[in-house]
Amino acid sequence: MAQNTVPAPIKLTTTHWLICFVASMGFAFDIYAILVMPLILGPSLAELGHLKPGTPEYNNWAGLFFFAPALFGGFFGLIGGYMTDLWGRQKVLVVSILLYALSAVAAGFSTSIEELLFWRCTTFVGVCVEFVAAVAWLAELFPNPKQRESVLGYTQAFSSIGGLLAAGTNFLAVAWAASLPAINGQHASWRYTLIAGVLPAIPLMIIRPFLPESPEWARKKKDGTLKRPSIAELFQPAYRRTTIVTAIMFACSYGAAFGAIQHLPRIVPGLPELAGMARPAQLQVANQVQSYQEIGGLIGRVVLAFLAIRILSRRKLLRVFQVPGLLLVPLVFFYPAKDNLELLKIGAFAAGLLTVAQFSFWGNYLPRVYPLHLRGTGESFAANVGGRMIGTSAAYLTTTLANYTTGTSPSMKLANAATMVALLAYAIGFIASFYLPEPNRDRMAE
Repeated sequence: MAQNTVPAPIKLTTTHWLICFVASMGFAFDIYAILVMPLILGPSLAELGHLKPGTPEYNNWAGLFFFAPALFGGFFGLIGGYMTDLWGRQKVLVVSILLYALSAVAAGFSTSIEELLFWRCTTFVGVCVEFVAAVAWLAELFPNPKQRESVLGYTQAFSSIGGLLAAGTNFLAVAWAASLPAINGQHASWRYTLIAGVLPAIPLMIIRPFLPESPEWARKKKDGTLKRPSIAELFQPAYRRTTIVTAIMFACSYGAAFGAIQHLPRIVPGLPELAGMARPAQLQVANQVQSYQEIGGLIGRVVLAFLAIRILSRRKLLRVFQVPGLLLVPLVFFYPAKDNLELLKIGAFAAGLLTVAQFSFWGNYLPRVYPLHLRGTGESFAANVGGRMIGTSAAYLTTTLANYTTGTSPSMKLANAATMVALLAYAIGFIASFYLPEPNRDRMAE
């Protein structure tokens, strides 16, 4: 009988607030590290490789910068998820944040395209591992289901703060680049935007001594009852359906983001309304559109956090965002992304809200369907193999399709390609949702 009793909410202590703060900072700069790429891609390829937008060579490198870091990060992120179960959540979380912060600085000092690509790959390793460690850590600190859903939902909302910081930092870097110290003899704004990724490491070093391990993980480790994690176990009958379906759906969530939304900074400068503007002015407008998308994403995450404790069915909760997204997101790229800046801002806001909210959904859902000894490994398979390795390949698919789609400009061709990829990602995700297992409403799997 006691096993069916719902655990009572815990009273938050200073330590709990510190943990939530560090996790929130990690979520914020995870997304910062990812979303700076669309903003700095054009200037960095122009400086390091003298590549022009719209050319096949440019599109190939653009696809590599979106896909290769995610592929690299996803592979090592899966290993990181395994280590999260083996070594503990807190240790892996701290190491991952330091890794992507230091890699971001190194990327800002790159002297070649290949070097920049390498540091972007190591940055993604940190990002991929941090998400898994932080979600498992937070979930295990709060046994009461409603409290856990709220904490996971609202801390993940800081991811969209990271997106706003990326757009804001790049805006300031473009405006003030000439006043900042020269790097490699130049005042390139994209370098300062990347280097700002070191910021989360500063409070982390101050707070780290006060951060405890996940109490449940630590207890089982001390008692000798903690089972050894196993990737193969994810495909045993008890977890096979969950593993496959969540990986497919996570891939679709990332596919819509990377195959469509993340190309907006490259699409916006090609709008007819911006044709007479200088390149820096066009980039500033692109930053504005990116900000609309990030504000939409922030609101989407907050809405998800609000609904997560009110809609019991996980399928129904997800479809609140999937169904309108299936209809609206492809339409945004089919029409306003080609010739209507003001309508595109509204569309970017809506696309961000409907798509980004799904990322928070997975952060809430995955800890509930895997037992403690498999939690990091299972989360990592869905997030890193499904989302990062497979889902982000949509970015490469979009840039490749852009070489063959119709359109009077590279921007219009890219918008047409993004339309097709967004429709495909949302359609597959919606169909897969019918097979998504419903987790236990009161307790996480043990």
